[in-house]
Amino acid sequence: MNLIVQKFGGTSVANAERVRHVAQIITDTYEKGNAVIAVVSAQGDTTDDLIAKAAEISDKPSSREMDVLLSTGEQISMSLLAMAIEKLGYPVISLTGWQAGFLTESTHKNARIKKINTERLQNELDKKNIVIVAGFQGINRYDDITTLGRGGSDTSAVAIAAAMKADKCEIYTDVDGVYTTDPRIVPHAHKLDEITYDEMLELATCGATVLHNRSVEMAKKYSVKLEVRSSIHSDVPGTEVKEVCKVEKMLIKGVAMDNDVTRISIIEVPDHPGIAFKIFSALAANKINVDIILQSVGRAGTKDISFTVSTSQKEDALRISEELKSVIGAKEVTFNDNVSKVSIVGAGMLSNPGVAAMMFEALGENNINISMISTSEIKISVLIEQDLAKKAVNAIHDKFDL
Repeated sequence: MNLIVQKFGGTSVANAERVRHVAQIITDTYEKGNAVIAVVSAQGDTTDDLIAKAAEISDKPSSREMDVLLSTGEQISMSLLAMAIEKLGYPVISLTGWQAGFLTESTHKNARIKKINTERLQNELDKKNIVIVAGFQGINRYDDITTLGRGGSDTSAVAIAAAMKADKCEIYTDVDGVYTTDPRIVPHAHKLDEITYDEMLELATCGATVLHNRSVEMAKKYSVKLEVRSSIHSDVPGTEVKEVCKVEKMLIKGVAMDNDVTRISIIEVPDHPGIAFKIFSALAANKINVDIILQSVGRAGTKDISFTVSTSQKEDALRISEELKSVIGAKEVTFNDNVSKVSIVGAGMLSNPGVAAMMFEALGENNINISMISTSEIKISVLIEQDLAKKAVNAIHDKFDL
């Protein structure tokens, strides 16, 4: 008997009709002789609605109480889905994150999973129950509810698959797989049959929303067999995420766009050893993730240091940069949040020179200026004006004939 972990996102369980449809997908899998653990997100806009309710009460609610509040969204989904499966006549039980054994760090709002005690999950499977688990949540060593941050339900599902040594983890979304780019931006984008963990991780980090980067990172680490599928057209094969893919002619697998970017510049920083360490260690100590970094050529004993952070961390990053300005003797701190990061990703660029030139040619032909560049073995990212991001994605997609 195979163990299948299935994850259903917020749009997949957005209303009663879709909940019943998801119940049918799960029971069909169970009918084939599989053990099934399903992980669910909060319905539709529930999380946003809960945040709005909190704002009606307090402009600065504590992180602990926000976690308690936001965790209820997934609990609504899990119980409704269990009821739908019950109605179909199948044995089922719903479990919160902590009932399912999720132990996390003490950090609220973006906790990381420390371990999963699988005893309860295994006991329920031994009873032949279908198990529905609330994603996005766990409990810390103080017995307080914690949430896992953006994409937390993806991470919950992959973590369960790893801990239970599941035969497969299926991520059901409102699209039927991973595309060469967002089909809402480029209508002729096409679905990939397979993609490597590394390529998927880079795409997720660069703004592709179909999978969260933490879940892909965990799937790679524990060799979880992962597939992205459509919850609407559940009979259509999805995209497999695996260690090695067939050799293909494609130079790159996809183009990603991320608008959640702010560029911060610290101007006229003294050109002394250790200054960059002071800046980025301070940001790291405050758990601010820095992406692209650019340091100008020194002039008159100074240099400019620019870096990008997610817009959600802009205020904290600016505050820290302003505090550092006087400490390190810089002139001023500036920022620009009207920028986007556009990236190309593909293992094929490792053995094919000229990929960067093709990307830059596509942008140049469309009069799109580049302000920052970042590269890795399988990724090239550029920072451009946000108003031109969709045009850039289309130009690059066509240039590489994806």
